[in-house]
Amino acid sequence: MTNSPEIAKLGAEAVRLQRDGQLDDAERLYQHILAEDPHNSEARHMLGVLRLQQDRAVEALEILDVLVTEKYATADMRTHHGLVLHALGRNDEALADFERALELKPANPMTLLYRGNVLLALGRAAQALESYEHLLERIPNYAEAWFRHGTALWRMERPEAALASYDRALGFDPGHFEALFNRGTVLLKLEHYDDAFAAYEKARALAPNHSHVLGTAASALLNRCDFARWAEYRDLAVDGVRKGSAVIAPLTFLPFCDDGALRRLCSERFAADQVPHPPAPLWTGTRDRHPRIRIAYLSADFRQHATAELIAGLIERHDRERFEVTAISFGADDSSPMRLRLTKAFDHFLDVRERGDAKIARLLREGEFDIAVDLKGHTESARCGILAHRPCPVQVNYLGYPGTVAPWLDYVIGDAVALPFDHQPFYSEQIIHLPHSYQVNDSTRAIPIQTLSRNASGLPRDGFVFCCFNAAWKIAPAMFDVWLRLLAAVPGSVLWLLEDNPAMPGNLKHAAAARGVDPARLVFAPRVPPAEHLARHRLADLFLDTLPYNAHTTASDALWAGLPVITCLGAQFDGRVAGSLLHAMGIRVGDAFAWRI
Repeated sequence: MTNSPEIAKLGAEAVRLQRDGQLDDAERLYQHILAEDPHNSEARHMLGVLRLQQDRAVEALEILDVLVTEKYATADMRTHHGLVLHALGRNDEALADFERALELKPANPMTLLYRGNVLLALGRAAQALESYEHLLERIPNYAEAWFRHGTALWRMERPEAALASYDRALGFDPGHFEALFNRGTVLLKLEHYDDAFAAYEKARALAPNHSHVLGTAASALLNRCDFARWAEYRDLAVDGVRKGSAVIAPLTFLPFCDDGALRRLCSERFAADQVPHPPAPLWTGTRDRHPRIRIAYLSADFRQHATAELIAGLIERHDRERFEVTAISFGADDSSPMRLRLTKAFDHFLDVRERGDAKIARLLREGEFDIAVDLKGHTESARCGILAHRPCPVQVNYLGYPGTVAPWLDYVIGDAVALPFDHQPFYSEQIIHLPHSYQVNDSTRAIPIQTLSRNASGLPRDGFVFCCFNAAWKIAPAMFDVWLRLLAAVPGSVLWLLEDNPAMPGNLKHAAAARGVDPARLVFAPRVPPAEHLARHRLADLFLDTLPYNAHTTASDALWAGLPVITCLGAQFDGRVAGSLLHAMGIRVGDAFAWRI
């Protein structure tokens, strides 16, 4: 019966139905074939594949386990067996299957694709790239292979090359959602925000209900200062969080919404997406006793970065008789003076970039660290999955992210102004206070004595210079309107802003013109080294803060350089940091002066 024309015809029809997604009808035909011929290997094989398509991987494995041990097992059977193991998270075993399948059928395109995918899952991006390249030698117009090729390059931190691969994928399949989405992500990283937004908009048109695309598009919009669609995206973001239909990075959500309850919902959904199934705690209540308390600081920013500028002095001043401090660094080494300073400041500096979350968590547990301090929260390059393993008795959210992060963190550090205790309902962590401003600063920063001129910086010699060096994404339309009214009220004045990215100046100048203000009164300062940046603050007359997200490090910079800062006390933590800094200087602040945007 196995080779009968009738069985062959039924088998071909079943495969067609399966390919078209008519899985129930296909299953009925496979069961019919197996009732007639229980040993029909191809029907058993395809039934196993069908079980995988039905998200019944365990049942699929039971079927394919038997097949791959039989004398006439094919390369395709072995490949699908590996695919099932991959679905079950057994990636090392899956890789062995793919290698065996390639021995049976060298350069099999399907096997090369899946082998690359499992190598990516194992963190072996360079080897994955080789697998995709072998595949593309055989099928150069295969869009999915180009997409995966781009993903491997992205993991290898080669964004321009990844972008080219995504473009190749889209050239062969313009409707490839993942390629469009990832293309937007690469452009976002490269700070090509106009192009990133366009890519995300195309992706949204293809999959409007996709849970992640709204948040990524919103991030591009904020960074490019697109005020024409700002309110539209704010409403979409708030609605998406309220309904639970969108996964939005909390840092993207904060500038749109200062409702504490909605912010907590946003963070909880994002954390659940990052860590869908929190693992069993590594720390089980044991008491580790050491001569000194062991503190681990976790960050990707032990380099030339705002967080590092704030925290370097703190690390150097830890009481070494009582504390042993270790850096857990999972970010790039930029070989900067700040990187060198920090490596010297810590008792131990561990570069763990190449390790997975679970391995880093085990390192913390085996090192018997008493306190883990997360300096990233929900900011770029954060890895909240590390502390989800609960490796330490005390786990703290500090400095990097001004909001709630995840239930596996015990405390969030604030102060009475920035994070009052009555904000506790908006946090899964318990709020604790430092006696003054929670934001630590480095008192050793020197401001170079150099001759700077307004003329060289594009500023008027005599006009009043309003200044704001905050990131572009913090500038909300309502606050921009206030700034423009100030310009209108002070003849000859200018607004001096940080040129955060190439898209920002043109969009803000367009917004100023639309509001009846000469765009020439907006002056943009390029990025320069930290010392030079501090020095040029002296050319300005007044620093204007943003809402709902304040100046943080930027407020410290201005105050350190002697530039007065004017702020409003916002509704939530991120909108109260500049007020906290001013309060620490002895300047009275209070909710009587709060303003909600």
